[in-house]
Amino acid sequence: MPKRILQGVVVSDKQDKTVVVKVERRFRHPIYKKFIKRSKKFAAHDENNQFKEGDLVRIRECAPISRRKSWEVILENAE
Repeated sequence: MPKRILQGVVVSDKQDKTVVVKVERRFRHPIYKKFIKRSKKFAAHDENNQFKEGDLVRIRECAPISRRKSWEVILENAE
């Protein structure tokens, strides 16, 4: 099964080797037909502490690294 890849913005880099990435998704409301934005935060592994707050990154699913961390950062400035 392929690993999921998501794109988001780093909202916190205070932890060691971990960044918190906010991923936003848009979907159409089934009744009102308007587009709604929903966001979710993921803890992602950043081995070299190279990503800072505000960076646009891509994260990939991986084997669990800790209780909350099962994603890893794979790319900076994803557009």
